[in-house]
Amino acid sequence: MTQKDILYEDNHIIIVNKNNNQIVQGDKTGDKPLVDLVKDFLKEKYNKPGNVFCGVVHRLDRPVSGAVLFAKTSKALSRLNQMFKDKDIKKTYLAIVKNKPPKLQDTLTHYIFRNTKQNKSYALDNKKFNTKIAILDYKLISSTEKYFLLEINLKTGRHHQIRAQLAKIGCPIRGDKKYGFKRSNKNYGIDLHAFKISFYHPVSGNFISVKAPPPNDILWNEITKNIYSDDL
Repeated sequence: MTQKDILYEDNHIIIVNKNNNQIVQGDKTGDKPLVDLVKDFLKEKYNKPGNVFCGVVHRLDRPVSGAVLFAKTSKALSRLNQMFKDKDIKKTYLAIVKNKPPKLQDTLTHYIFRNTKQNKSYALDNKKFNTKIAILDYKLISSTEKYFLLEINLKTGRHHQIRAQLAKIGCPIRGDKKYGFKRSNKNYGIDLHAFKISFYHPVSGNFISVKAPPPNDILWNEITKNIYSDDL
C-alpha cells in the first residue's frame, strides 16, 4: 500500500481505496488483510517503534473495491461504531450490470435470508423466518453498448445486500458468478465499487465527504468518462 491509496487521513481516522482482491480483516485464507497493510503504512510513515492502533469500523466484501474507513484512535473507533449503528454514515456505491434495470431509478425493498453455509444471501419478496429487511435506492447514470452503470445508496446494511437485490431484479453485477453473472472477471473481483462515504467527523464534528476513484481499467474508464469528471 502506498500514499496514493490514501483518500483521507487525520489524527483520528484514515480512509483507504481498497482494490477488489483484498480482505479487510483476516480470514481462513491467511492472506494479509488490509487492516494490517494500513498498520504497516502508518508505522513506516510516522516511524513508530511499537504497535500501531487501527480499528476496523466496517467491511467490504473481498471482490468489492472502494472506500474503507478505519479508526486511528480508540475514541474515534467507539464513536464511529455507534455512528454506523445509528446510520449516520452514508455510503454511495457504483455497480456495473449487464442488463438494463426495469426502471431508470427505484427503491428496492426485499427481505434478506443469509445462508451461512453457502456464504450467500437471498433477496425475498416477502418476510419469512430468519429474514431481515433490506432497502436501497438506485438510479441508472451511464451506459455503454453492453453494460449499465447504477448509482446505489444503501438504506440498510445486510450481508451481500447490493449483490443479492440487484440479482433479484435481473441485474447481476458484472463478474459476480455467485449471484448469477455468467463468468468471473480476470482478477475474480466484481464491478461493485464503494464510491463515496460521507459523515460528520467523530471528534471534530466537521463534515467529511470522500470519493474513491473507480478501478483504472477499460470498462470503468469508458462507462464513467462522461460523469464525475470533476471528481475523478
